[in-house]
Amino acid sequence: MLEDVRKEAEERMNKSLTALDSAFARIRTGRAHPGLLDSVQVDYYGTPTPLNQVANITVEDNRTLAISPWEKPMVPAIEKAILKSDLGLNPSTSGDKIRLPMPPLTEENRRDLTKVAKGEAETARIAVRNARRDANAYLKELLKEKEITEDEERRGEELIQKLTDQKVKEIDQALEAKEKDLMEI
Repeated sequence: MLEDVRKEAEERMNKSLTALDSAFARIRTGRAHPGLLDSVQVDYYGTPTPLNQVANITVEDNRTLAISPWEKPMVPAIEKAILKSDLGLNPSTSGDKIRLPMPPLTEENRRDLTKVAKGEAETARIAVRNARRDANAYLKELLKEKEITEDEERRGEELIQKLTDQKVKEIDQALEAKEKDLMEI
């Protein structure tokens, strides 16, 4: 019984860590990486489709992404989608290849992106604490229905708290790594 509650709480906490990783991937650093374009949706014959499903995205050099659409008529749609994506990137097209140069980040931009990263980390911490709260409420409900003893409830709460502390520590480590990455010139 307690193991089931712990597993479910851990599963929810891991999902919030996964969401944090994808949020951090969208925060651009000075370097080019294909994950930056994961949130871009292209109008593919009337259907919003992720960019990586209509084109090949490669890193040309440290500051440039190269996008090769699988169909030549998709070039204008991809350019339009990138411009609409609020990533602050300006595509340049040469034939059927789109190049995305990454503008260098200023000190002010780096600080702003660090604030965004801190906000995403706090959102993940809140999600982990909500998972803890729900697990503890479920334990109290089981105690009330006399399915577990008070000792089992206390043991379960301690288990959930240890798990919460571990996940918050992982979030803090991920934030620290992202901040270091952002402030690196």
